[in-house]
Amino acid sequence: MLDGVRVFELKRFPDERGFFCEILRQDWREFLGDEWVVQANLSFSYPGIVRSWHRHLRGQTDYFIIVKGAVKICAYDEETRELDEIIASEHKPQIVRIPGHYWHGTKTIGNEPSITVYFVTRLYDYKNPDEERRPWNDQTIIPVSINGRKDDPRCNKPWDWNYPPHR
Repeated sequence: MLDGVRVFELKRFPDERGFFCEILRQDWREFLGDEWVVQANLSFSYPGIVRSWHRHLRGQTDYFIIVKGAVKICAYDEETRELDEIIASEHKPQIVRIPGHYWHGTKTIGNEPSITVYFVTRLYDYKNPDEERRPWNDQTIIPVSINGRKDDPRCNKPWDWNYPPHR
């Protein structure tokens, strides 16, 4: 994983009514370090929707939790040209930490909409947003490795959010 990108498995506590799951606790120091969130957001996306590329250069970190559907979350380091790709879904509760200085984005995968709850460590400034953007299909995002692998067939090509699943 890129430095600072982390995936933290969440625990479900099922009972006859359904389940309960803690999604963020201030005492999860091994995951959060000294960070804490200042804003919570909700995002609804239709199947196939790509929300990318963007980054935050003033120190913001994002924490993503997929509560409905399935989402591909990607983080790209422009200097090393490494890309992390994480598949997150409602069926495997986890929280994904993305340091804002990486270019990052998401794509709803599968045939149903996704609902994402995400937390950030900086308040959104409407007058001066900490957000730099690129087109979702930017041809200059060319990973040399994906999840640490250089033999992935998608390496050394412009990133294609719509590349069919491979094995």
